[in-house]
Amino acid sequence: MDQVNLDEAEWRKSTASGDDGQCVEVATNLPGIVAVRDSKDPQGPTLIFTRGEWKAFLEGADRGEFDV
Repeated sequence: MDQVNLDEAEWRKSTASGDDGQCVEVATNLPGIVAVRDSKDPQGPTLIFTRGEWKAFLEGADRGEFDV
């Protein structure tokens, strides 16, 4: 994937996130992609997913596919 410009990303985290800082932030306002980063390290690496990949992940989480 080409370099992605995240300057316009509007980062948000779940309202269920605690105050301990163990959160991820998601930006869904960028054309064609979803960006995910560690809220404790906002300047660190960012994971980039297509909208289809993100949808498949959320559906899998809803079905409990990642439960341990």
